[in-house]
Amino acid sequence: MITTAPPRALTVRIRPVLGLASVAAATIATAMALLWAPPDAVQGEVQRIMYVHVPAAWTAYLAFVVVFLGSVGWLWSRRLAFDAVAVASAEVGVLFTGLALVAGSIWAKPTWGVWWTWEPRLITTAIMFVMYVGYLLLRGLSPGIEQRATRSAVIGIVAVLNVPVVHLSVTWMNALHQLPTVLRPGGSPALDERMLATLLVGVLAFTLIYLWMVAKRATLELARSARVMEGLR
Repeated sequence: MITTAPPRALTVRIRPVLGLASVAAATIATAMALLWAPPDAVQGEVQRIMYVHVPAAWTAYLAFVVVFLGSVGWLWSRRLAFDAVAVASAEVGVLFTGLALVAGSIWAKPTWGVWWTWEPRLITTAIMFVMYVGYLLLRGLSPGIEQRATRSAVIGIVAVLNVPVVHLSVTWMNALHQLPTVLRPGGSPALDERMLATLLVGVLAFTLIYLWMVAKRATLELARSARVMEGLR
């Protein structure tokens, strides 16, 4: 039986709280990135793009894992709330993947001398972007609610396999992209303390923005599905 009853995480009460927390965290993160964190000793000011690029990439990973979980939830329970969360997370994930690609290109031009190069991390990220755009396009081609949710769930489960490939591509292949530099092999921070603190606040800000956007979009999706089902009765 299909149900459109939303979980508590999507109620109206939590969205304003997430919205205010997102604005506060984003404001603090921006101030830290532009005014407090020092420039990199080698890259100079262009390194500040990291405070957008890395959180955007992290949020994309999170979004597509949530798509996977929502897809499994739909197939298991037939609750449209799971499908709504999955599509909302996919849309937000595509947005942040695009942002990560653009920010990476802006960083690459002064660092590598080119806007784009066929490098493993860039290629796998672009493939991930295209896969989830395809996920969203597939939803538009499926006529019925249940059929659309089931087809999308299958794609959402398969597509998540690319997430670890993207993340580990710099260690699996001969990559131009720099290796992860947050921690040294011994576990000590590889970044300046102010840089690391700014990066972590940026990750928090992007995560809160993601949660607010998904909560809002999933609620709209549930309302739309409820109207469609009501019209079929």
